Amino acid sequence: MDRRNFIKKVGVGAAGLAAAGALGHSKALAKKGKRFNWKMTTCFPPKYPIIQPACERFAKRVGIMSDGQLKIQVFGAGELIPAMETFEAVRQGTAIKVGGSASYYWSGKIPEASFFAAFPFGFTARETYAWLFHGGGLKLWRDLYGEYNLVPFPFLNTGVQMGGWFRKEINSISDLKGLKMRVPGLGGKVYAKAGVNVVLLPIAEIYPALERGVIDACEWATPFLDIRSGFHRVAKYYYYPGWQEPGTNAEIIINKKAWESLPQHLQVIVETAAHESIIWSTAEFDTRNAEALNKIISEKKVEMRKFPDDVLKLLKKISRETMAEEAAKNPRYKKIYESAKNFQKKITNWSKIGEQAIYHAASL
Repeated sequence: MDRRNFIKKVGVGAAGLAAAGALGHSKALAKKGKRFNWKMTTCFPPKYPIIQPACERFAKRVGIMSDGQLKIQVFGAGELIPAMETFEAVRQGTAIKVGGSASYYWSGKIPEASFFAAFPFGFTARETYAWLFHGGGLKLWRDLYGEYNLVPFPFLNTGVQMGGWFRKEINSISDLKGLKMRVPGLGGKVYAKAGVNVVLLPIAEIYPALERGVIDACEWATPFLDIRSGFHRVAKYYYYPGWQEPGTNAEIIINKKAWESLPQHLQVIVETAAHESIIWSTAEFDTRNAEALNKIISEKKVEMRKFPDDVLKLLKKISRETMAEEAAKNPRYKKIYESAKNFQKKITNWSKIGEQAIYHAASL
């Protein structure tokens, strides 16, 4: 047989098989039954950078991969319901099947939920996903949320956050006493035990409060998000590391009954889209944070400061005491805390010998 004719025939045959396969896949999806149209609400403003677009990107990719069999319409905070009603709305699952949020938003009713977002002196982004996917963390999370008719998925990480903006230097632990600071969550509890007057404010009220001296300091997020909020214009000192949130993981939550109604191939598509979003969004945060930090440093209007070691040591001690106190009175909290604590002991040596040592070597 002529070699070129043989290749041509094989090529045509392969192309035909590929086309038939694609057509068959499309028909197979259509034959799998009903189509799903879900609403998703988030805890983030409609145009909030990186995080809200990540929610929209997740929904879009689910639609593409499912060939339209599962469509998710995304709404920002306030467009359907207030941000902090997301958990309950998705739990009920009446009109809203999906939510975008962070688990520590629900720590008021579920204190142990914080571990799946961030906890003081806890996991970096890489360590978070090592614990979730290979250290038992995700099962603990799913078991916990299952009690509330929810299925959680990790889908985004801000990376390490900053320690916060201060109008005066922090040279010792005594400089924290009496300081008025906006800082939420478990980090706020730790600061309060260190003598800080903790103030809780939504993002829209932080800048004017800092500008007018109503508060002396604030903690928000990362350089990229902080500089957009303008804190560098009203506070001179920018402190690191963000011990209170070393690697903040965000979540997709899905109504459990709605999740179980999906055929298996759609469940795999949802999970795949969520996992892919981790890579995309974490990389974007790293890129934008690097750009923003370089801008802050180059403009020289802000003084970067590292928290003194004695301050960090005391904050770490208080953090451990605070979590141990909660674990002593809450069995679920204790189980999750011990899992995270034991995994951190196991992974710390590798993190030091691995990435930390490389960073040090590169700086020589």
